[in-house]
Amino acid sequence: MIIRDLSDKTQAYINSFKYHLQVEKGLTKNTITSYFSDLMDLFHYVEKEIDQLLSKDIISYFVNLQELGISSATIARKRSSIVTFYRFIKEEGVEVKLNLDSIPRIKYSQNLPDVLSIEEMIRLLDSIPVNSNLGKRNKAMLELMYASGLRISELINLSEHDISWEENVVRIMGKGNKQRVVPIAEKSMVFIRDYFQNARPALAKTRNTAIMFLNRSGNKLSRMGIWKILKNLALRSGLKKHISPHIIRHSFATHLIEAGANLRVVQMLLGHSSINTTQIYTNIDRNFIIKEHKLYHPRS
Repeated sequence: MIIRDLSDKTQAYINSFKYHLQVEKGLTKNTITSYFSDLMDLFHYVEKEIDQLLSKDIISYFVNLQELGISSATIARKRSSIVTFYRFIKEEGVEVKLNLDSIPRIKYSQNLPDVLSIEEMIRLLDSIPVNSNLGKRNKAMLELMYASGLRISELINLSEHDISWEENVVRIMGKGNKQRVVPIAEKSMVFIRDYFQNARPALAKTRNTAIMFLNRSGNKLSRMGIWKILKNLALRSGLKKHISPHIIRHSFATHLIEAGANLRVVQMLLGHSSINTTQIYTNIDRNFIIKEHKLYHPRS
């Protein structure tokens, strides 16, 4: 098992907590599910028994969420779930090493978070016209960015050969020449196929190029070109927020995690690495990643 099952002891504690929330607190099913999702994500990330967790483990978990661009509101909710759970099991007589007072409180940013809501993201995507070759390209490009969390450098250098049309996955060469394979949401794949089959040949003209996304001259799109496209599409959709490739990437990660996707899987999908996460990527099964992506991505 690559992503471990919880031990019987840990599962028993969580079941008791769920019973407490449902019967004694009378919380709704959605609220209880949210608590459960937050706890499962933590324990899959830390991979320790409940009574062995330390404050530094929780802090490391929060740092990784912040590095992925997860909003302070979401992290604060997860902190609340964790603290509530540990207070419960301590009252039940379970001896734990975790000092709840040393878990830092999450400060809410006064600025708008650099992430779009699911509704805003879908509004942006659905407002893109597809009645021209450039429109089909823009639609396919943004669908792929949101479906797979690509960096702008990865997008502009993407080759048509990097997409597996049979498996609905894209092979991405990321930072440090590290390759990762990321699923493409099914709804997004429809528009990517349409662009590739019906619009890209017209843009390529007689040029012999494997670059996936081309400008009107048949050349590779520039960073500035993509920024201008995003700015115009945001204006067209009526969104008031500043939109950039990085914001779409952050939205991809946030929407998956808030829906309940495993943190380690999202890190793998992003090709994200840090001192705390460098070792995790060789330990996640590809089929598990595809399953998580399909289960939690809004376009799947």
